[in-house]
Amino acid sequence: MLVKTYCAAVNGLDVTTVTIEVSLTRGVLYHLTGLGDEAVRESRDRIAAALMNCGYKFPVADITVNMAPADIRKEGSGYDLPLAIGILAANGNIQSDMLGRYMLVGELGLDGTLQPIRGALPISIRARAEKFKGLIVPKQNIREAAVVNQLDVYGMENITEVIQFLNGGGGFEPERIDTRREFYEQQSHFDLDFADVRGQESVKRALEVAAAGGHNLIMIGPPGSGKSMMAKRLPGILPPLSLSESLETTQIHSVAGKLGRNMSLISQRPFRAPHHTISQVALVGGGNNPQPGEISLAHNGVLFADELPEFNKSTLEVLRQPLEDRKITISRAKYTIEFPCSFMFVASMNPCPCGYYGDPTHTCVCTPGQIQRYMNKISGPLLDRIDIQCEIAALSFDDISKAAPGEPSALIRERVIAARRIQEERFKDFKGIHCNAQMTERMIHQFAEPDEQSLRLLRMGMERLKLSARAYNRILKVARTIADLDGSERVQSPHIAEAIGYRNLDRGDWAERGV
Repeated sequence: MLVKTYCAAVNGLDVTTVTIEVSLTRGVLYHLTGLGDEAVRESRDRIAAALMNCGYKFPVADITVNMAPADIRKEGSGYDLPLAIGILAANGNIQSDMLGRYMLVGELGLDGTLQPIRGALPISIRARAEKFKGLIVPKQNIREAAVVNQLDVYGMENITEVIQFLNGGGGFEPERIDTRREFYEQQSHFDLDFADVRGQESVKRALEVAAAGGHNLIMIGPPGSGKSMMAKRLPGILPPLSLSESLETTQIHSVAGKLGRNMSLISQRPFRAPHHTISQVALVGGGNNPQPGEISLAHNGVLFADELPEFNKSTLEVLRQPLEDRKITISRAKYTIEFPCSFMFVASMNPCPCGYYGDPTHTCVCTPGQIQRYMNKISGPLLDRIDIQCEIAALSFDDISKAAPGEPSALIRERVIAARRIQEERFKDFKGIHCNAQMTERMIHQFAEPDEQSLRLLRMGMERLKLSARAYNRILKVARTIADLDGSERVQSPHIAEAIGYRNLDRGDWAERGV
């Protein structure tokens, strides 16, 4: 008897419907074709034990299983459930007329329980696109998969429930989630708030400008000055995720297996802070079983690199293209996969190896050569992609004890959202451009061209501070964002002046100051 069941193969964010064909004839052998990996080939033993422990007998027959299309590699244990159901249906234990209406995914435990799988959300989206009536997933994946409407999603505890359901047993209802209500309820709940940060008003202003324009930012300051503390609060002032952004972000985390149990949509912008010992593959993605890296997990959010010069230089260099293209294409001998990675890059670093260069309360013991070598760990092309560079000083005891609580994140966020709305209206006719940081050179001349007075100020600032030529466009982009925060249609002199102040590392004499 020949029976077909349906599941899906996830490769990156691409999902392919897989048809599992099971044929039983006289004999005792088990044949599996269709380019399955070791986990798929091992499924026979898991299925046999699970069926026996649930009161079913593994058929004594010649079983041939084909996973079509046979030229796509099948990886992981999520094929256990459709394989087991196909074998039982071919043996006459399940009504086969129901199988064509449902897609099934799930890993089997030896006691028949269903274990969670990766990629439930993109699989659910594929099932709806293929016009399946419903999707059967492990109970732990139910909220993630049920985000997709117009599809009946059932969460099952074990294979016995799946068999009862497919044989027409009652008592099973599809999961219903009010996605929009839950999504909007959770958007404004943040554990960290800028109200906890005392002082450092200039740095908080720089973070506000960066959030308003989507600019990359680096903070340079001594240990204990609050760099990490403020960076971790950045997601609280970013504009809220839209439903489409949330769906895209959730898919990436679903494929990576990073969604917690009983999670549906990600409602807050991601904040990823990898350790400086991270490898290139872990940062950009890839591996034998291709997975998204940290830059893709930070999609639509923030990638924070603490102690930037401590990262391996070759690892940092792989960020250059993703920062410009906002996507990463991973090409290997066996596959080519593309992941989105549109993120804000935020970094922090000490000004020198000892950490106290320029600090009035500590004596720096580093030579100018040591400082220069330390700074050279960050290449010019990478630094060129960072719009805002701000220095931060440690606060004294009196400043900390007397400073009033900072401005709440909610108030800062309102100004950021207002500035982003201006940018959305400005770039509505430009595909793929959503904020000032993404402006091309032609757009800079169109939307951020300074007047004569501002141009004179910019020329004087670049000459006096010995700013490099690469700073010119960055200054205009940041000035355009500052003007948007002020509600100004034109870029004016005060906006240019503030933007020039955010190019500290471009100053030709930076490493010699204060030595």
